[in-house]
Amino acid sequence: MEAKITVRDLFDLSYSIAGERLAAFTYPHEALPHIGKWIEEIGATLDPQKYDHPSEGVWIAKSAEVAPSVQIDGPAIVCEGAKLRHCAYLRANVIIGAGATVGNSSEIKNAILFDGAQVPHFNYVGDSILGHRAHLGAAAILSNFRGDGANVTLRAGALVLETGMRKVGAFIGDFGEIGCGCVLNPGTVVGRRAMIYPLSSVRGFVPEQHIYKDKDTVVPRVME
Repeated sequence: MEAKITVRDLFDLSYSIAGERLAAFTYPHEALPHIGKWIEEIGATLDPQKYDHPSEGVWIAKSAEVAPSVQIDGPAIVCEGAKLRHCAYLRANVIIGAGATVGNSSEIKNAILFDGAQVPHFNYVGDSILGHRAHLGAAAILSNFRGDGANVTLRAGALVLETGMRKVGAFIGDFGEIGCGCVLNPGTVVGRRAMIYPLSSVRGFVPEQHIYKDKDTVVPRVME
């Protein structure tokens, strides 16, 4: 089966304020070192009638819902209609797409959430990209650092990509569904409309429109 793990394989780029910039790269991990710079560039172009600029490097849409307990460390952009719930933490270099949700006690660091993505309950998202309407179940974790501290490698079938980076999380394609309590190990790629069973520990690649039940059982997902 073809390993569809390029930026264009995983994401409809029209659903992110950073879409044009992401289009310059072949693989999503290549974009991670540039997110902070992109935020500064994009932020400078945002309409002050639609976006507040409460502190250096931070832009928040006036239509976004931001709980009083939210912590935002810039650079960061929170797009229109996004929801940041109680004790959400944006830990620098974060783009939250239009209509996206970051929920209770969820932490996002050096990441892009496409429009409509949901990170709603006790999640960690580090050095990762979540596609349009991708969804994390409660307590799902996108781990970004290997236990041995070595650089992260992306593996999808015969394809092996050396990232040259010690911190790389996961890349979840549009409409990807991650079950409650899952851990996606560093460098995991989940294709569009793929689904992962709750409590799974996943590494490597889950093909688009497949269901990951365990490492030996990955089956086609029948869409209604």
